[in-house]
Amino acid sequence: MNNIPADLKYTESHEWIRTETDGTLTIGITDHAQDALGDLVFIELPEVGKSFAAQENCVVLESVKAASDAYAPVAGEIVAVNTPLADAPETLNSAPYEAWLFKMKPAAGASLAGLLDAEGYAASIGAA
Repeated sequence: MNNIPADLKYTESHEWIRTETDGTLTIGITDHAQDALGDLVFIELPEVGKSFAAQENCVVLESVKAASDAYAPVAGEIVAVNTPLADAPETLNSAPYEAWLFKMKPAAGASLAGLLDAEGYAASIGAA
């Protein structure tokens, strides 16, 4: 059974989202995603200050099995990236809910309404 924390929101493309007290969003990949990818060997993070549309790819993840993208869950601007991941991408395999990818400030009017809760995400990956 996959580890799916109840306090986070999720996308069908396997990102998790935590809303911080200042309104920014912290985004990472789920345990299911890192398990499917296998051992991660390279991560290309977005630039701070760059803006993305909702569902636009903004991170490249490469593993021994495949290359994949991570997507912006909502429209917004990147305000921080987890730069230590560039030297230790395997951290995403061992601690997917601690090893965030990037933080973003949602654009005006961006809504989290379309995101899944833990139960919805579990159902989407067949873990419910």
